[in-house]
Amino acid sequence: MSNTNTPTPHIGARMGDIAETVIMAGDPLRVKFMAERYLENPVCFNEVRGMLGYTGTYKGKRVSMMGHGMGMPSIGLYTYELFHFYGVKTIIRVGSAGACTKDLHVGDIVIAQGACTDSNYGDQYELGGVFAPIGDFGLLRSAADCCEKMGFPYKVGNVLSSDVFYRENPRTERWMAMGVLAVEMEVAALYFNAARSGNRALGILTISDHILTGEATTSEQRQKTFTNMMEVALSLV
Repeated sequence: MSNTNTPTPHIGARMGDIAETVIMAGDPLRVKFMAERYLENPVCFNEVRGMLGYTGTYKGKRVSMMGHGMGMPSIGLYTYELFHFYGVKTIIRVGSAGACTKDLHVGDIVIAQGACTDSNYGDQYELGGVFAPIGDFGLLRSAADCCEKMGFPYKVGNVLSSDVFYRENPRTERWMAMGVLAVEMEVAALYFNAARSGNRALGILTISDHILTGEATTSEQRQKTFTNMMEVALSLV
């Protein structure tokens, strides 16, 4: 894309300000924490609507980090602009999720092989059927290998990307019966956008609460202590 497409309505960066690999999180303060903790010489490229973005280097490799907000409309918007207007080739989401299987515990990592959804986000493609949004296998395999090497507890499988946080009539048990590991709100839209643009994406999630046991974490813990998934994401750069 030419430089005339940037800055976009939602990202204040110029072409070249953003690396080809972007690690994203819903919370812009988590992004700020990651950039300050891991990046060498981070430069802020975006503050539009408070959705912070930084570019720096990690072990000599150029990488960007940016917030994507909550929900599929929000991550769908930001990742569309990154893929289509900034030349981004790989987006890795690091986020939180609620476990819906007894085999997971707070702090465990889920690598999203696929993302089921109750959203109508995919209707825009007019496919006439059900598209299965999946992560990039190369990224997934490398992320799993990193978890094994580092000794991080993890599982690979389906997640549910839901449009609704406070659902009137929860149907969690139906998704559980289909083997869904955890619930979050963004990965499906990320995978749709990656597929449509011919790029790579992966969702790496930390269990922040447990639907079955009631275990939970604080917002500060979610912002600053889920470093295992951040290190897995950085290993993919």
